[in-house]
Amino acid sequence: MKRWYELLFENYGRKYDSEEFTQGTIGECDFIEKEIGYDRSLKIIDIGCGTGRHSIELSKRGYHVTGIDLSESMLSRAREKAKQENLEIDFQKHDARKLPFQNEFDLAIMLCEGGFSLMETDEMNFEILRNATKAIKDGGKFIFTTLNGLFPLHHSVEKFCARVSKEDNAEYKSNTFDLMTFRDRYITELEDDLGNKKELQCDERYYVPSEITWLLKTLGYKKIDIYGAKLGAFSRNDRLTREDFEMLVVSEK
Repeated sequence: MKRWYELLFENYGRKYDSEEFTQGTIGECDFIEKEIGYDRSLKIIDIGCGTGRHSIELSKRGYHVTGIDLSESMLSRAREKAKQENLEIDFQKHDARKLPFQNEFDLAIMLCEGGFSLMETDEMNFEILRNATKAIKDGGKFIFTTLNGLFPLHHSVEKFCARVSKEDNAEYKSNTFDLMTFRDRYITELEDDLGNKKELQCDERYYVPSEITWLLKTLGYKKIDIYGAKLGAFSRNDRLTREDFEMLVVSEK
């Protein structure tokens, strides 16, 4: 039986690219470039690459990127977009909990949740972090975003999503946030690229900064910095607050 996050991304590549939260690619890649010192010899893995927006932008800038995703539908859209740009990018289908890579990459990126926080158990989410870590060389970096657990303690997630989404975007409603598990359960309604209407019962895990720090320390990271994640404008100057829907994590192995 397919999970909600597998059903969500079936035949959804074109609609996904029009979602409000996918519009910050240029600025996010600017931040990534700065973090790796504009060194185009470095190998990058994009975990949960979706339709390849970060992989494609970084490849256009001269970087060697491998994009991985669980959804064949999203990967198909990514390959189509790369072909339109005359780019050769290695897009591979893998489960982020079972990556086949070992010390191969200088940088791992996992943006816009990229699989992490979507899993049905904390153990599965941890496996994504562990496999990403395994794929990175010693001294490499891991940059990712995840849902900020401080936000729903002070704000309505449903009202936030309604405010930032545009017409024809997926609709988020009927959420319940569990203080014991920091899981948000909700219904999302959308129309896919083929015009099929879907209603999915979703379940996402929010994290507080101390949890992320402890998980990464457990995996051997020597340096862990956490900031507020501003769409299209990642910056080390943005201290994480309860007003940030997502947090930006920059860690070094």
